[in-house]
Amino acid sequence: MARIAGVDLPKKKRIEYGLTYIYGIGLTTSRKILNSVGISLDKRVHELTEDDVAAIRNEIQNNYQVEGDLRKKVAMDIKSLMDLGSYRGLRHRRGLPVRGQKTKTNARTRKGRKKTVGSAAK
Repeated sequence: MARIAGVDLPKKKRIEYGLTYIYGIGLTTSRKILNSVGISLDKRVHELTEDDVAAIRNEIQNNYQVEGDLRKKVAMDIKSLMDLGSYRGLRHRRGLPVRGQKTKTNARTRKGRKKTVGSAAK
């Protein structure tokens, strides 16, 4: 089993899709990594040799920011927006959509479960 950047890659998948299980690596980045290392995109994860895994690990470690470091950077970027008091930071603080979506009807993922506000019995 290949373990790269603290993530166990699924054995049966092709390596180009297996690398996308690492936070911060998508399909395009995965293909760039494999091309720079010189590994075929058609290989399965369980077919990789230790040298292949080491080469991929070194490539990711030297040229890409992934997993914990990337999560920390994203969290710090959001925190800096909130500290600045920018519009995006205020939206993050209030738990509302940040990128201009409407909130009258949708936005349930950000706002949480619907809280019905109605008239109380008199």
